[in-house]
Amino acid sequence: MKRVFPVSERGQVTLPKEVREALGLRPGDRVRYRITASGVRISRARSVMELNGGLARSYGGVVPLRELDEAGPEGASAEWDAQSKR
Repeated sequence: MKRVFPVSERGQVTLPKEVREALGLRPGDRVRYRITASGVRISRARSVMELNGGLARSYGGVVPLRELDEAGPEGASAEWDAQSKR
């Protein structure tokens, strides 16, 4: 597999077929980038619907999984920020 890929003017890189297959990615899936001391790791982002167990807001209210999944990481961060300021 080719190891060097060009970055477009918009900062985009196409994931090679071998990488998409290894991660089990399909069109529309999301990926997570984790910056580490040794480089960047890419993984398939799992939705909260795929996670086991319950999640609760810090003030005790239950968050429906569908609502949390639709909000994505940005929505969860905004909710956390709003609640931590109370």
